[in-house]
Amino acid sequence: MTSAASPSFGDAIAASTVVLDGGLSNQLEAAGHDLSDELWSARLLAQRPEAVVEAHRAYFEAGASVATTASYQATFEGFARHGVDGDEAAGLLALSVELAREAARRAEAKAPGRSLWVAASVGPYGAMLADGSEYRGRYGLSVGELERFHRPRLEVLAAARPDVLALETVPDTDEARALVRAVRGLGVPAWLSYSTAGDRTRAGQPLEEAFALAADVDEIVAVGVNCCAPEDADRAVALAARVTGKPVVVYPNSGERWDAGARAWQGRSTFSARRVAGWRRAGARLIGGCCRVGPDTIAQLAAQLR
Repeated sequence: MTSAASPSFGDAIAASTVVLDGGLSNQLEAAGHDLSDELWSARLLAQRPEAVVEAHRAYFEAGASVATTASYQATFEGFARHGVDGDEAAGLLALSVELAREAARRAEAKAPGRSLWVAASVGPYGAMLADGSEYRGRYGLSVGELERFHRPRLEVLAAARPDVLALETVPDTDEARALVRAVRGLGVPAWLSYSTAGDRTRAGQPLEEAFALAADVDEIVAVGVNCCAPEDADRAVALAARVTGKPVVVYPNSGERWDAGARAWQGRSTFSARRVAGWRRAGARLIGGCCRVGPDTIAQLAAQLR
């Protein structure tokens, strides 16, 4: 939530480091909400909107300056499979932005003077499929088909006036090309964030090639990675800064591994607030966490950045 005297989102990240939130889903699950169906956290937009506000507020109160909306898995097609018509789906997409704004208002009431922002989450096509393909890409669709899928919800989210569009967990360069085309003319800046494995996208393309797609796109104000291992983020930040010359966004997972067969997280966390100094030195200006990174870790991260 920015006042007339607050800097724009693009100006803010050009001038300083901004703390992002952590995983919305793990915060909702920690509060006792079941997110096991295909709509994931988007189901709560209609059923438990207050729970979404409280999850956002927990991150603001931990020190985050950006709330990422519960629209990652919210699409017209996904809602339609659950009997939600187009008008209602558009209303829920817009509501995701308003709920994050409400959380910002409540946080600002407790700590006046903070600049707080809302990032409207735009997940990949595979998130709508809810079959794990968001971590593989290569859906068999053309760039034009992917652009036609993304543009309608981008228009609705942009009309709700978030501060930035978070084009996140993008698994391949075809989808990145589609998203870069789809955000043109919307009047809202965006960041583009890939899901990676090592030094490549999840679909196997070199990250240097992937980052370069956004280098000359005015609408894209930051480029980077999310929903990856912290170790992969270490390598990606400097590359994104060098290739694009833009501020870098980085928000990896905890480092644990999701076992789809067992439907459980395995291994140990390797996310540490101590990593953020290296990310910032390498060019990161938007730093937070993704899956399994909660308010306690964001509080440590915010303290480290201060």
